[in-house]
Amino acid sequence: MIMIKKSIRKGLCLSISLLFLLMYNNANAQEKGWRQLFNGKDLNGWKQVGKGSRYVKDGLTGSHGGMGLLYWTKEKFSNCTIRVVYKMEKFNSNSGVFIRIPLEPREEWMPVFYGYEVQIDNHPETSKEDDYHVTGTLYSLTKPLAKPGKPGPEWNTMEITLDGPRTIVYLNGQKVTDYTEGDPTPARKFDFEPFRGIRPNEGYIGLQNHGDNDIVYFKEVSVKPLVKK
Repeated sequence: MIMIKKSIRKGLCLSISLLFLLMYNNANAQEKGWRQLFNGKDLNGWKQVGKGSRYVKDGLTGSHGGMGLLYWTKEKFSNCTIRVVYKMEKFNSNSGVFIRIPLEPREEWMPVFYGYEVQIDNHPETSKEDDYHVTGTLYSLTKPLAKPGKPGPEWNTMEITLDGPRTIVYLNGQKVTDYTEGDPTPARKFDFEPFRGIRPNEGYIGLQNHGDNDIVYFKEVSVKPLVKK
């Protein structure tokens, strides 16, 4: 009987400890202020435009088919930091995180031409493209301050801060882009590059699927309000 009571007390203490640990972790997550947009189970709140499609498996969202965009439908974003955690299927794969999309997109090319794509592609030199098209840059508009992109299947963490007209991109803890609306940009080199011009401070965000040969898996998309110092 004494042994049974001790076992019950031990189990109760363990349960209480686990409860406090869960409460601490939850409070810690709330303290950090991050709000998850991708729940790892389905694409609730997201909508796909374009030929391709995205799916959810094992807590990740991957893609099928041709080029398209999965965008968050519930709101526009400004004065915040967007965090995405992703990995490339191959040693190098192509995708992007779209920001400052002025209107809710109905097809895949409007965000390309009128929003900004924060590029995911570590080796544009293997094609006709250059440093203006490397991971962490605003696609075709900015040169990287660093090239910290990790190849597949390693995980990468990208944080995109929208601070009024300023866009700052950190990749794996290193600053890659610091751009303010009106900064000089090069002329368009290809017809698939975005039109030049000022973007709004507030816009929709989305994840690009580039094609069956370029698959990037995302396991986190979260947002945190920007706190002015």
